[in-house]
Amino acid sequence: MISCIAIAPVYAEYYSKTVTPRSKVEKVTHLHFFLHDILGGENPGAVVVARANLTKKDDSVLPFGTLVAMDDPLRVGPEPTSKIIGNAQGLYLSSSQDASKFTIVLYADFAFTSGKFNGSSFSVFSRNPVTEADREVAIVGGRGKFRMARGFAKIKTSYFNATTGDAILDYNVTLYHY
Repeated sequence: MISCIAIAPVYAEYYSKTVTPRSKVEKVTHLHFFLHDILGGENPGAVVVARANLTKKDDSVLPFGTLVAMDDPLRVGPEPTSKIIGNAQGLYLSSSQDASKFTIVLYADFAFTSGKFNGSSFSVFSRNPVTEADREVAIVGGRGKFRMARGFAKIKTSYFNATTGDAILDYNVTLYHY
């Protein structure tokens, strides 16, 4: 039996166009707000979605390997009644085996729902050493007015309840964007 194979040449092209941005001026935006991370009560903004099956006893609220889903309000002040300007949605993972050096890895989108940045957000993907008084996390992107953002957020703990894990965090953000 003889088989014939016909090979037809295939020519493929792709479309590419490089454009020069209209404005090469980088903007710097400074933001200040409070994230209310509440794990307890009737309407928590953060819930544990997974815990590690550890053999050693760990009495901390969020032991090593705990995964938390969050949809926390961003407010103008530390008071629970202050105006909501947005929300932070994402995940954080308790990543420190040493409870005295409690650290999380944070993956979250900080979206604004009012004001001049309504509809815009920035993304954080960073290690957050919670037990340090002053700490910094990396901003790795954004959308809307913060498209292609990069920068950092300085965080201070305004309030923390070691029994419930509830926290109010003071965020001072510096964004570089176009």
